[in-house]
Amino acid sequence: MLIVDSQVHIWGENTPQRPWPKRAEPQRPVPLDHTDLLREMDEAGVDRVVIVPPSWEGDRNDLAIAAHLAHPTRFATMGRIDPSDPASRGTLAGWRTQPGMLGLRFTFHTEVLEPLLTEGHMDWVWGEAEAAGVPIYVLVPHRLVPAIDRVAERHPGLKLVMDHLALNSRQRDAVAFAEFDKLLSIAKRPNVAAKISALPCYTTDVYPYRSLHEYIRRAYDAFGPQRLFWGTDLSRSPIPYRQHVTMYTDEIPWLSRSDQEWIMGRGVCEWLGWPI
Repeated sequence: MLIVDSQVHIWGENTPQRPWPKRAEPQRPVPLDHTDLLREMDEAGVDRVVIVPPSWEGDRNDLAIAAHLAHPTRFATMGRIDPSDPASRGTLAGWRTQPGMLGLRFTFHTEVLEPLLTEGHMDWVWGEAEAAGVPIYVLVPHRLVPAIDRVAERHPGLKLVMDHLALNSRQRDAVAFAEFDKLLSIAKRPNVAAKISALPCYTTDVYPYRSLHEYIRRAYDAFGPQRLFWGTDLSRSPIPYRQHVTMYTDEIPWLSRSDQEWIMGRGVCEWLGWPI
């Protein structure tokens, strides 16, 4: 079975040569580079990773592209641009010609980043991405899911993926899932998928996270296995990489072998157009 992680960050040091904007703090003090990630993938039995350049580095894709060039069968990228920068306009027609570039990722989950969505800076992106066939990962809290729903309705040819089931990283357990129905409601849009990624970060439970299984089931019932993508956000993981895999392959008995194949890798590859 092909195992593909739908989200892992890699990044470098904050230096005068590669300065970071004041957006967020990194998820761990020591950067995770692609060589360290590759070693962890091999130990955990993960075949491929979709690299998501982190927001704290700014709108950079250089390290992710370098990882793909070094290991083209193992890494691909959902890259970043600044939608408020006029220079970004017109770039999406050739976006996927970059080495290993599958699409775009935008984050609107903090006070600094939310205005990119709510103040109209993204309006040009949706149409240009739809026309160019560029899929988009989006990270929003549950209260902003209706805004993405309106985008999905206006742009039915645009493939969107809801990151981390639209959960809030500052919340845990029942509080984190209090407005979960808002995420489930967007499953009615056939151009929207969801990532069941980083879920151990949203609970005080321990492996194998039985308390999360009911939410996974509700997401499964809403989106189906072909639009539900496994992932880890490894750099903030509270458990070993391998346990992220076995949580789904060994600990959820109602997932069939076919379900596992879609959720653990085939689905995200087909959705993003990463040839298997």
